[in-house]
Amino acid sequence: MGIDAGFDMVPHLSKGAVDQKNWQSFIKVIKERYKNDNLVEVKPNYLMFTVGERPLLPFEGHKFLRFSSKISGSHGKAVEQYIDEVALVARLSFGSRVRRWNEYGDSQAFYSWPEVSDSIESYEQPDEPETPSTIAQFVSGNDPIRELELPLFEIQTIPGKGKGLVARFNIAKGTRILYENPLFTTPNLSPISQMESNIATKLKALSKTQQRQFLSLHNNFPGKYPFSGIVKTNALPCGPSSVIGGIYPTICFINHSCLSNAHNSWNSDIKCETIHAIRYINAGEEITISYDKGGPSDPRRMHLKDAFGFDCNCGVCSLSLPELQTSDARRLRIQHLDDAIGDSDRVMNRPDESLTDCHSLLQLLEEEYRSDADASIARLYYDAFQISITHGDQARASVFAGRAYKSRVICEGEDSPETRKVKNLMDNPAGHRNFGASMRWKTTKGLVPKGLDAGGFERWLWRQGR
Repeated sequence: MGIDAGFDMVPHLSKGAVDQKNWQSFIKVIKERYKNDNLVEVKPNYLMFTVGERPLLPFEGHKFLRFSSKISGSHGKAVEQYIDEVALVARLSFGSRVRRWNEYGDSQAFYSWPEVSDSIESYEQPDEPETPSTIAQFVSGNDPIRELELPLFEIQTIPGKGKGLVARFNIAKGTRILYENPLFTTPNLSPISQMESNIATKLKALSKTQQRQFLSLHNNFPGKYPFSGIVKTNALPCGPSSVIGGIYPTICFINHSCLSNAHNSWNSDIKCETIHAIRYINAGEEITISYDKGGPSDPRRMHLKDAFGFDCNCGVCSLSLPELQTSDARRLRIQHLDDAIGDSDRVMNRPDESLTDCHSLLQLLEEEYRSDADASIARLYYDAFQISITHGDQARASVFAGRAYKSRVICEGEDSPETRKVKNLMDNPAGHRNFGASMRWKTTKGLVPKGLDAGGFERWLWRQGR
């Protein structure tokens, strides 16, 4: 007996260079993780986990459809742990293409068992090596360059937008598309003449190529202070609340969408701005980030026009009037709930209401952003974590921190300081400064319930029906 559980790769990987590179990196991580584990064997063409039904990971990723096993018997917990760990590592490499399922849960397997059996049989028959002509491209000078070494994007002229970044390949959710050091950073100085002088000094220290890169950027505020105008139009803050902004030779070409497919964030450890895919991006699709601060369409579009000089005609702003009104109502409700959740007095004295608001906000974010608002959802789960840990509930806090961690990995990467901070709280929720302020909901981390179906677990997590 027992239950079948695992994950499918949807869509399955191609033979393309990017998918091959990502799969080899994934296999390398798995090998390193289990190099001293006697239950994981390295075979000529695959890795074998010698528990349960002996799930396999092939070395040729395009053949892979599923990693699964029955969870039963004396090795049941070990099987479940392997599936959880391998799925997490896979999700870091392939994002939303990793589809988790179990036969008793709400999620369903994607592929049929005959399809999976055929794919597993192919593991023993490695493909013939590709010829050099199929894996190389030729550029100026006739130098062969592997696609593996080429960027995931190219800069193109976008009709009505100027320059922008367009995906060269299909890009999985959670992929780091690029990271870039700023040409320079500068505070928002006042008066503006001081800011202009400060920027001029920084420009003199740059190479001629870098100066040309800066001067090629759009200026929404032409006039007496041209350098400051370029900075005001293009600078990205070096952190959510930072007064320091950075100017980037490539990232500053990324255009806006109110329903963006990528997220930008400052990584203070590597001193770079990073761009991650927060949804699956098709080859040929423009890569976009969000310049706005949310809210309904009229004030949102007015801000974009004033600050950046364009009329937003993205997929959201171009909705029919009834659809746009529905979107506006959701976004306005999102703002109100976010404000209510941030009320510290309410968190302390009426935590059930605050947690209910978090659940309502989660549903609205998933509706409005089509389940891809990873930065907002990461913050929401962290808010739910703080509500729980403030009242001594380590069990729920650890689950919320785990969900915040997964969302942070997608939109910022595993090396982000914020991602690592949340991971530490997932492992040790009592390490948060608010722990012990109240013991109204006191639990230990080990009291996370086992054996609940997906719906029952969510009701427990959000304290519904109490």
